[in-house]
Amino acid sequence: MLRITRSIAIEEDDIEIVYVRASGPGGQNVNKVSTAAQLRFDSKKLTIPEDMEIRLRTLAGQRMTKEGVIVMHAQRFRTQERNKADAIERLVELIKEAAYREPPRRPTRPTLGSKKRRLEGKKRRSDVKAGRSGRFTD
Repeated sequence: MLRITRSIAIEEDDIEIVYVRASGPGGQNVNKVSTAAQLRFDSKKLTIPEDMEIRLRTLAGQRMTKEGVIVMHAQRFRTQERNKADAIERLVELIKEAAYREPPRRPTRPTLGSKKRRLEGKKRRSDVKAGRSGRFTD
């Protein structure tokens, strides 16, 4: 069982890992050995709130199919074990990121000092532009 947050956990049986041939470094071995790990996880097996489900779908992007299956392809390393661990780690991080709820913004009012600074800046700019005109005051 993979513990993601206090309330969210994934059964390891729900994660399906298939090994495929990887591109990239590996020499002649790359053509013979299937080292890349392709992880598949059905997100519908998670019992999560609707807002988290929406965030997960947004964060997963193209890694999530229309049926809700998250597909991670890990081929960064040359061994199956490290690629498997990398894929699982990335899945956990994705779900953790989706679980984080941004705190609501509390609207604040501008301070008196910031209002004065803004108006002084506008006045200074106005004076600069007024000084550019071709009229002369006598």
